[in-house]
Amino acid sequence: MTEEELPAWSLPAEAVERIALPEEWPGEVSRDWAWGGAAGAGARVCVLDSGIEAGHPLVGDVQESVAISVEGDEVIVEERDTEGDLCGHGTACAGLIRSLAPECELASVRVLGAGYSGSGAVLLEGLRWAIEQGYDVINMSLSTTKQKFAGLLHELADSAYFRRTMLVASAHNMPVESYPWRFSSVISVGSHEGADPFEYFYNPAPPVEFFARGVDVEVAWNGGGRLVCTGNSFATPHIAGIAALVLSKHPELTPFQLKSVLYLTATNVGGGA
Repeated sequence: MTEEELPAWSLPAEAVERIALPEEWPGEVSRDWAWGGAAGAGARVCVLDSGIEAGHPLVGDVQESVAISVEGDEVIVEERDTEGDLCGHGTACAGLIRSLAPECELASVRVLGAGYSGSGAVLLEGLRWAIEQGYDVINMSLSTTKQKFAGLLHELADSAYFRRTMLVASAHNMPVESYPWRFSSVISVGSHEGADPFEYFYNPAPPVEFFARGVDVEVAWNGGGRLVCTGNSFATPHIAGIAALVLSKHPELTPFQLKSVLYLTATNVGGGA
């Protein structure tokens, strides 16, 4: 049968070699195989949040800082955001990612203002812009409860997944419907009370897929300071940081494969040994 005669999206026999995987997976996917010896070099991580205070002792350099705003029908992308972090939240997330993957590239896409103010429209456009840049991981310690944005967010999340960008999104701290963490194309994260930043658990009863450290966590804050905070917002960058380590060592992994590695190395699956 010729390629023209095959159903759409089918695989011709002569194309099988083109999809050969670039390396063999081990018989057991261990944490040592997954990220042993990695420090995040080469992985590009975006923090979609309130900005990042560059130069904070727990953050270091920020390779790119962008601010997104919407005025009427116009999307404004300020490609050199000099305002930094407007409330501290993004800096906290960035510092946690840096603590796990110190050599990763960090980018800030600011979609929140002072007092955690923001809009679904700005969130959508900020996420759209970040996906177009091809970051390896986008940390989203934020969500929207507005149903009218759910469809477009779902499309963007799926677009990121197929373009090899992994969205890591925090579950809402309240028992409400919000997005995008409820979508299966993202990695959704809730908190646990443990103190080990590398202790994380797979949840067999989603929509939350993983639990990571998120209770009484010391985080970076504005003005070079630190705070002790609790919330799913701070569990999420733990998973984003570990994902950056894995992609640093295995940059060929797709989001599906990355999720599989995180599952196989979770503390309650294979990572507790």
